[in-house]
Amino acid sequence: MEIPDGLIKPDYAGGGIVNLMSSLLRARGASSDWPDARLLPASELTDYRHLVLIVIDGLGADWLARHSPTGLLARHQLGALTSVFPSTTAAAIGSFLTGVPPAQHGITGWFTWLRELGCVMKPLPGQPRSGGQSDWGMIKDLRSLFPRPSVFERIQTPSTLISPQSIIHSAFSRAHSGPARLRPFRNLKDCFRQIEQAVKLTRQPSYIYAYWSELDHLGHKHGIDSGAAIEHLHALEQGLEHLKTRLAGQDVCVLISADHGQLDASPAEQTRINTFPALAERLQLPLCGEARAAFCYPCAGELEGFIAAAEAALGSRFAIIRSRDLLAQGYFGPGTPHPELTHRSGDVILIGRDHNVIIDQLLTEPDFTPIGVHGGLSRAEMLVPLCRFTGAISPISVAGVRA
Repeated sequence: MEIPDGLIKPDYAGGGIVNLMSSLLRARGASSDWPDARLLPASELTDYRHLVLIVIDGLGADWLARHSPTGLLARHQLGALTSVFPSTTAAAIGSFLTGVPPAQHGITGWFTWLRELGCVMKPLPGQPRSGGQSDWGMIKDLRSLFPRPSVFERIQTPSTLISPQSIIHSAFSRAHSGPARLRPFRNLKDCFRQIEQAVKLTRQPSYIYAYWSELDHLGHKHGIDSGAAIEHLHALEQGLEHLKTRLAGQDVCVLISADHGQLDASPAEQTRINTFPALAERLQLPLCGEARAAFCYPCAGELEGFIAAAEAALGSRFAIIRSRDLLAQGYFGPGTPHPELTHRSGDVILIGRDHNVIIDQLLTEPDFTPIGVHGGLSRAEMLVPLCRFTGAISPISVAGVRA
């Protein structure tokens, strides 16, 4: 099947978040199979004593340009990077934490079919959607499912992971934090305070990773173009301005980027699969992946019938693509794939055109349909900013750090 025009393919050759991680890995003495980010090669990072990466969940590059064209982030923006596919937190944070694309780390969406467990799981919180036990307690070592080593294990300097206190000690976080020092925070002010302390209290060269999720939550609940989301952007920039002032004189480079952007879907753009029996009855599993990039698992012998029914019912709203075609064309990333990748990406993927989403609500799930959505291949979802500010530069030579 041909990939429709207008969709943005992830750039793993120098223009994506995986390449940003390659730059950071090489700047801290590790190797990478992927090229450096063209916007920021490792050579521009190596001599800073502290490297800080702040990931703001849901911060799209186009959205930022519309709502804060002269703010701190715009003033310090180097350009835009592409997210991974699907453009969603589970897959992209997996890449930020491991430095490899989804094809290799194997986290393919908020809802992921894990054949090894016989259930659909939400990997980040470790909760089943369909089947399975109640949490990751059923697995002694998540490396059996997600075997890639974390960035914190690969680099040659001390590291710190700064994350909300509600998730920092989760099984998923523990599996990907390696030797990093953990610093939980309670709110935005505390997040920036933890970053400042991690810089000022660490005398050795270091890598500091911080994750902020609230913008994404506000986008889902109220819409990414809502007053609540825009007001929060201004609070973020005020906090970053204060952090920049507090870090003046420090030998630090602070990078700000995101896992994905968002767009708003109106009720008219929300399709429920149970209103199309010819589709729902042909599926052996609930839809997996994302509402903007739904992985479909037709029953045995029903693949062609499902595709034909989907084209007839949904063809104007969704691109209907065989999963093997997106895999072959490198949308999930190049390299040796995770052994379960084909199982975790389904047989057919429904990718939303315009702002369309497809919803498969189970009887056990609350009646909540997000307004702000992501996961697809539009500009709004795929392009994220890369911003940088620094303290005073005092070049150092760090044994084992120079790439």
